[in-house]
Amino acid sequence: MESRWRKAKMSLGLNLCVYVPRTLDDGDSPSTGSSTAALVSPVASSSSAATSANTTPTAEQSSGKVMGGAGALMPTTPTPTSAGLRLSKSGSKSFKKTCAICLTTMKPGQGHALFTAECSHTFHFHCIAANVKHGSNNCPVCRTKWKELPFRGSLPGEFSQGSARINPVNGHQNGGQMTILRPLPRARSSGRLHHMTSLLPDTDRSIFNDDEPLDSVSEVNEGSQQGCLRTVEIKTYPEFTEVPESTSERNFTVLVHLKAPLGQTLQTTSNLGDGNSLSTTRAPVDLITVLDVSGSMAGTKLALLKRAMGFVIQNLGSSDRLSVIAFSSSARRLFPLRRMTESGRLQSLQAVNSLTSNGGTNIAEGLRKGSKVIEERQAKNPVCSIILLSDGQDTYTVSPTAGVHKAAPEYCALLPYTTNGCQQVPVHVFGFGADHDSVSLHSISQTSGGTFSFIETEAAIQDAFAQCIGGLLSVVAQDLHVKVESLHPDVHFGSIRSGSYSSRLADDKRNGSIDVGDMYAEEERDFLVSVNVPPGYGETALLKVGCVYKDPLMKETVNMADVQVKISRPAFVSVQSVSIEVDRQKNRLHAAEVMAEARLSAERGDLTHAVSLLEDCRRMIMGSTSGQSSDRLCQALDAELKEMQERMANRQMYEASGRAYVLSGLSSHSWQRATARGDSTDSESLIQAYQTSSMVDMLLRSQTMSRSSTPRQMRHVKSFPARPQPR
Repeated sequence: MESRWRKAKMSLGLNLCVYVPRTLDDGDSPSTGSSTAALVSPVASSSSAATSANTTPTAEQSSGKVMGGAGALMPTTPTPTSAGLRLSKSGSKSFKKTCAICLTTMKPGQGHALFTAECSHTFHFHCIAANVKHGSNNCPVCRTKWKELPFRGSLPGEFSQGSARINPVNGHQNGGQMTILRPLPRARSSGRLHHMTSLLPDTDRSIFNDDEPLDSVSEVNEGSQQGCLRTVEIKTYPEFTEVPESTSERNFTVLVHLKAPLGQTLQTTSNLGDGNSLSTTRAPVDLITVLDVSGSMAGTKLALLKRAMGFVIQNLGSSDRLSVIAFSSSARRLFPLRRMTESGRLQSLQAVNSLTSNGGTNIAEGLRKGSKVIEERQAKNPVCSIILLSDGQDTYTVSPTAGVHKAAPEYCALLPYTTNGCQQVPVHVFGFGADHDSVSLHSISQTSGGTFSFIETEAAIQDAFAQCIGGLLSVVAQDLHVKVESLHPDVHFGSIRSGSYSSRLADDKRNGSIDVGDMYAEEERDFLVSVNVPPGYGETALLKVGCVYKDPLMKETVNMADVQVKISRPAFVSVQSVSIEVDRQKNRLHAAEVMAEARLSAERGDLTHAVSLLEDCRRMIMGSTSGQSSDRLCQALDAELKEMQERMANRQMYEASGRAYVLSGLSSHSWQRATARGDSTDSESLIQAYQTSSMVDMLLRSQTMSRSSTPRQMRHVKSFPARPQPR
């Protein structure tokens, strides 16, 4: 006779018009042909913030059971409005369970399939299945080794006896089948188990040495025809061109200005939307994208991320290589470092389109996987970089109460290095939305030599990526080092103000150097060198400046001729006119220093003092020589500082966007490189700072594509207005 519970489930199943396979705890023998009712619901969006708690399973939850499924109308991405129901022998008893993996509450009606292990602990099915796929066969709570393992994803072929598959009606969880795999007897299944192992994600590989070989046909010959023109330009500007002969100066400033050579024009063989191939005479790139696909990325965010990645893939050339790392509670490599040929683009687009969102945010594991791809590759393109995007707090690496500088120690050891082991590969980081950990992400970019961008508006993600790869695809100088040397026995260096670039002074203060690293085509760098000026007559030679770098296309070292800095020493100077170029860069560096100081005050809770610091800096800049001459850089600095003041109006605004906005500005000014960030100032009519022609071209390409599909959707990337060309 059927039990009351059996009858209740049958009745409910008939009312819902759904079918669920029978289970062995229904009271019938396994041979009984009757079926049991179950519940089906769409998949709901998962949250990335909740409190972890262990709970006791109900009598219904036996070993290895999956509770819940998917509805007949399955959304392509999780939606917060999805609803469902989970049956229990305890009737309508409320559940207050928390998944120990994603820390999200497990309640009936949220559309998540639940898995109760043989140790009686319950988890979201998609969370525990991801753990098992990455090699974990133990319970995350009690560490019991399981005999019955959950798998998520469609595995080809049928399992032999001893395995069980539970496939609810339209049973997909974010696009994959839900399956419980029971291990097969060793004597009968050794070959089958080996086959299954090969189907696991390639993140389980111990070594990432399966990168695609580089093309043997290079374009160096085309580039070498213009190699003599690809040289870095050096200019110098003394603070004053004349100093009286009897006068000595203690902190005389000399501006060292560098400008990278022009890049080659990108040529396309077809329209951008048609999977074009690019023909360039530039250095090819190895690009690793590390993408956050945690539960908070569900819906529009993930859709826009996929579209942005599609833009990146379409604009890489056949000599460029791409690898994609996706991370949530753990990290996985979607495919190895592969050339973006026609087939490579197709495979990478398919991999990106397969991304689903769930779980927590493990930035460290994603970064570790990305570094592993770089360090263990067999072949190496001249240019290499990582793009990292995240929209949440790293719940696996750092404590939320660790302080302002909490992230630096944890992430530093994870950053990749180049072949010589002394130069780090830059990680260009994108903080997505209002909830990302801007402090941790900024520390990753700052330590590696990359930039930090704040994507305040979701629709701006493609433009932000476009600006970044526009620079990466135009590197014309690598490992650039600037050398400064005194030309007068009484001239000594006081300091070198180089922003985030590493600089050194010799013990005798007569020599110094700056490590600039890579430069994009047409990029500019400005450094201020302070020296003492002794009394002299006629003319005084102060110092000389030279640089050495590697041409990544020709693979040759270029030594630039030294440029000397001299000043006139008349007996009398009626009026000393300060150099506008020097004054402009003094304002830029001073503004960056004040931004950093204001941020520290804001972190201590003193927003009033932070706003006051920014106001004082604005007055100083606009009262300076360059500010009085309506210099565009000074005007833009004033607008940016005003924006920061507004975003520090109260604690809520600062937490939501002020901190990320300030850190993005600091990154831009300290590296003198364009970053994307939320900006309400009207700077569309101004030339944007630190942007190069290749960045602008790629950005316009992105905006053109976006307007054709979604008008006015992608017009929110703001950068800092540029200064005019030095005279």
